[in-house]
Amino acid sequence: MRILLAEDDSVLADGLTRSLRQSGYATDCVHNGQEADTALTTQDFDLLILDLGLPKMSGLEVLRRLRARNSHLPVLILTAADSIEQRVKGLDLGADDYMAKPFALSELEARVRALTRRGAGGGPTIIKHGPLSYDQVGRIAYIHEQMLDLSARELGLLEVLLQRTGRLVSKDQLVDHLCEWGEEVSNNAIEVYVHRLRKKIEIDGVRIATVRGLGYCLEKFFVAPTAKATTDPAAVPHSEPQ
Repeated sequence: MRILLAEDDSVLADGLTRSLRQSGYATDCVHNGQEADTALTTQDFDLLILDLGLPKMSGLEVLRRLRARNSHLPVLILTAADSIEQRVKGLDLGADDYMAKPFALSELEARVRALTRRGAGGGPTIIKHGPLSYDQVGRIAYIHEQMLDLSARELGLLEVLLQRTGRLVSKDQLVDHLCEWGEEVSNNAIEVYVHRLRKKIEIDGVRIATVRGLGYCLEKFFVAPTAKATTDPAAVPHSEPQ
């Protein structure tokens, strides 16, 4: 999951960025509204954390422009504790949630998890796919209830594919969702991550299909029907007399 943080307070921005990265989110940070608007116009993100008191362009204007482009990107706005009017305007313009400063980091992370789930289509906190289950809150994957040992990149890759089961995901889309600005991640590196993930899940029948030249798709999981014993005597093989 990739997050854009728009916050002009450098101390708060650094702290939030470090915390989100430690939680496994690819996090990019901008410090004014113009930078936020440009990033949102040219890049793909899974969540925007938006301070309304930004210089150069207000957070409300950034939000207004985002929704005017018919973007459904989840938005969590940050406001001063006494700015009730701004919070109301932000929600009216299409923000999904808000937090008043100061706030508890644990609560912000919980709201981030809720909004990223909503942006991916909502649903339960546990995604199940055959013998595979993924806890979107704890960000832990299991096969047959045994925890998988996945790197941060492998976990992010699995999360993107699970949330798009049966749909093609291109290598460029994977790079956009998994990587921050300045990270040099090639398509070859994505192939390596897919190869490593396959080795850990395909032994149990969870398949990642490669569509050559286009990308990858987590195949829908089908359980073969169990053969039923028949009681029809005519269907029971028997020996012919010699």
